[in-house]
Amino acid sequence: MTDEREITLTVNGTDRTLEVEPRKLLVHAIREDLDLTGTHIGCDTGNCGACTVLVDGEPIKSCLSFAVQADGSEVQTVEGMEELPAAEGDLHPLQEGFREEHGLQCGYCTPGMLMSGKALLDETPNPDEDEIREAISGNLCRCTGYQNIVKSIEYASEELAETPAAADGGAVTPDQRFDDGDDPADCETGCGCRGTTGRGGDSDTEGTST
Repeated sequence: MTDEREITLTVNGTDRTLEVEPRKLLVHAIREDLDLTGTHIGCDTGNCGACTVLVDGEPIKSCLSFAVQADGSEVQTVEGMEELPAAEGDLHPLQEGFREEHGLQCGYCTPGMLMSGKALLDETPNPDEDEIREAISGNLCRCTGYQNIVKSIEYASEELAETPAAADGGAVTPDQRFDDGDDPADCETGCGCRGTTGRGGDSDTEGTST
């Protein structure tokens, strides 16, 4: 009889319950039980970083972690990138950066690079080149020479800085819509609410005060 344990994970924003053996690696649970094959398996020794995912916001190598260790945690894989608010229904700025700056060739390391890059930008929205290289130092690439990967993350940093979204990809709260200026209609998002939302008033979706 197989000794299995029930674990619950929040994967890309969705609660998932799995029955796994205690010895099952997180990377195998992600790929085999959740069918999220964007997380790649490379070296199986923790050297290449192709299997990098975020667990409670921290980048981890899922080939070095048991699935049961992630019980109760929030797991983000590369498949969840396009669901983040910063993606606006299309590519996340990091994914767009890898496309625009040619940050991938064979693409095998790319999912892990994206997750390491996201963890960095969540923590340090405007990293310098040294900080980027340090953040991706656990992810190996045999194709690009890394320079274009660095440029891709710099691209994403600039794009995210220009959008009214939190560094973690979250939505802007009403209180974040306004600066400290004296103009009561100084709405930073241009939503048409004329300064009522977040200043004690309510607004409908068309921007009309109610």
